[in-house]
Amino acid sequence: MARTDKKLEHLSNVRLFQACNKKELGLIAKRSDEINMPAGRTIVQEGESGYEFFLILEGQAKVTKGGRKTATLGPGQYFGELALLDGQVRSASVVAETDMELLVLGRCEFTGIIDEVPSIAHKLLSAMSLRLRDADAKAAATH
Repeated sequence: MARTDKKLEHLSNVRLFQACNKKELGLIAKRSDEINMPAGRTIVQEGESGYEFFLILEGQAKVTKGGRKTATLGPGQYFGELALLDGQVRSASVVAETDMELLVLGRCEFTGIIDEVPSIAHKLLSAMSLRLRDADAKAAATH
């Protein structure tokens, strides 16, 4: 599979971008940077401001919250999507467990995409409303 196709496939599986067509995903991929992250490096730190979204292309990371491991993430999984929308503090830390290859989209680049292709904003709002409904359902189920 060609590198670009792999990026588009991974992006199409990101809940936030699932409603986007191939052209829109291509624009997102074009505005994103590929970076390599060595094992042991902290990618995001809980409590710090966040302005980037990360999509794992290769490798594995651990997620910790309050110092406790809560998840392991691998290829095709992602984190930091809310930072694209609100720039608030990170709710968890993510550390590379292996050498990693990541696709990174910054908030500034993301805003530029929205300005250039406003229809993406409608798709993202729809995706976010589904996420909020899921969170509400989970909260209601625990009470």
